[in-house]
Amino acid sequence: MNCRVPALRASLAAAALAAALVPVARAERVEPLPGELEGVGVTERLGQQVPLDLEFTDEDGRPVKLGNYFQAGRPVLLDLGYYRCPMLCNLVLNGFIEGLREVPNWTPGDNFEVVVVSVDPLETAKLAKLKKQNYVREYGRPESAGGWHFLTGSAESIAALTEAVGFRYKWVEERSEFAHAAVLVTLTPTGRVARYLYGVVFDPRTIRLSLAEASEGRSVSALDQLMLYCFQYDPSSRSYSFAAINIMRAGGVLALIVVGAVLASFW
Repeated sequence: MNCRVPALRASLAAAALAAALVPVARAERVEPLPGELEGVGVTERLGQQVPLDLEFTDEDGRPVKLGNYFQAGRPVLLDLGYYRCPMLCNLVLNGFIEGLREVPNWTPGDNFEVVVVSVDPLETAKLAKLKKQNYVREYGRPESAGGWHFLTGSAESIAALTEAVGFRYKWVEERSEFAHAAVLVTLTPTGRVARYLYGVVFDPRTIRLSLAEASEGRSVSALDQLMLYCFQYDPSSRSYSFAAINIMRAGGVLALIVVGAVLASFW
């Protein structure tokens, strides 16, 4: 699935990735973006409801509604890109799969759904099916095929979905390709934006906790609940960090229980 691309394309993709990943660290030095990347990026809309009645076409050519993939207790991981993307889209999904392999208790189709939507209204279901076959094979768990969904749709449906999650992209005529950010979006079982995962390398713990958080406590193991208590999302690092204050609180409660037990034995 790796594609060889000209150096110019690689530079464009790298610049797009940098724009998605690197926040402005110093206000006194802001480099202007290349013209191809103006207007490209992500406007985070946490808590925003995505329109579940949007109509798309699945990889088998069947008309579907976005809401078909939202079930009680199952979060949805949304990937926006396009199937003929020369590099960046492949890197995002490859990176996600690599991280997901190390999260054995979260499997597409069993615990959550993966919905990939092409932002190119000219792409077809045939192309979507080939992409699904490739990625299911790459993931290495054929039993998870029912949890992977590769969709195409009209320009109107695509625009409504990308607007809802704040995904800004553009067609670059000189390159004959789309410029877009490297990001995955986790959605709750009711279709609300829960978290944005940026980049092309995804830490297994971040994948696990973002899905557990998006599930809103439904069908989440006791271990995941404990991890969510011990780790909290840090917007500055865009990852989950150790929540020291929660551990201190838990330790204080535990200490009170132990002291109480000791005193009770004396009494």
